[in-house]
Amino acid sequence: MRIEPNNPLAIKLIQITDSHLEAQAGGQLLGLNTDDSLRAVVGLIAEEHPQVDLLLATGDISNCGSTSSYRRFQSLTDNLAKHTLWLPGNHDLNDAMGEAIGNGEELDGSADIACWKVLTLDSSVEGEVGGHLSAEQLNILRQELQNSIGSHVLICLHHHPILIGCDWLDTQRVSNADQFFEVLDAFDHIRGVLWGHIHQPIDQRRKGVRLMATPSSCIQFAPNSAEFKLDRQSPGYRWLTLLPDGAIETGISRASDFSVTIDVDGSRGY
Repeated sequence: MRIEPNNPLAIKLIQITDSHLEAQAGGQLLGLNTDDSLRAVVGLIAEEHPQVDLLLATGDISNCGSTSSYRRFQSLTDNLAKHTLWLPGNHDLNDAMGEAIGNGEELDGSADIACWKVLTLDSSVEGEVGGHLSAEQLNILRQELQNSIGSHVLICLHHHPILIGCDWLDTQRVSNADQFFEVLDAFDHIRGVLWGHIHQPIDQRRKGVRLMATPSSCIQFAPNSAEFKLDRQSPGYRWLTLLPDGAIETGISRASDFSVTIDVDGSRGY
């Protein structure tokens, strides 16, 4: 996909992640109506960023892998950006995603925007909660990086490739993250890696590359927790501005006016 940005000197991206929509509107996750929380986040994005070049949905769009949930996500986010890219999480089903979008561009895999390439990878493993990058995905990564020399690159996936200090979540990170970083370390034009899954923000650097994670548009996980634990923070999203020199300006925004009611003692129903 090639995108003509609104402003090539300040390319605007929005990341929504882990919306966990159910098959029917109004479905709940641990007591939270995920349609309502997504609407609150979408309303905030529309208010804060009226011109968005690319919307990134970085996995667990659905909580059940139903075609209806993906169509509803499309409908709820339709007016946010000129273009949209999806990638699957551990709750998603590729066939249902494809059925929902039809001839749409959401699963195109990458976007070229001015002097930037945005590349999505599939870290999901059928039947597993944790992540892994197959040999095919690593080959795609290597080839895309080779072909994009001269551009700045932002890489997006669902699972986290680094330890985050939550013991229960760290067992679910990309199991072959060492191979992932071995590929990245062979190139010097990668500017950022962006992911979801952990329902909390992270902004670090590794060898000059920005490493970023983002709050969910529904429930949040408590940082630095040894076992499964929810946080009462509001749902949110990440905005990114990609600059011609390869710099990334970014921040988190939360729907603070949205009333969060969750079953903090609930089981791991996510």
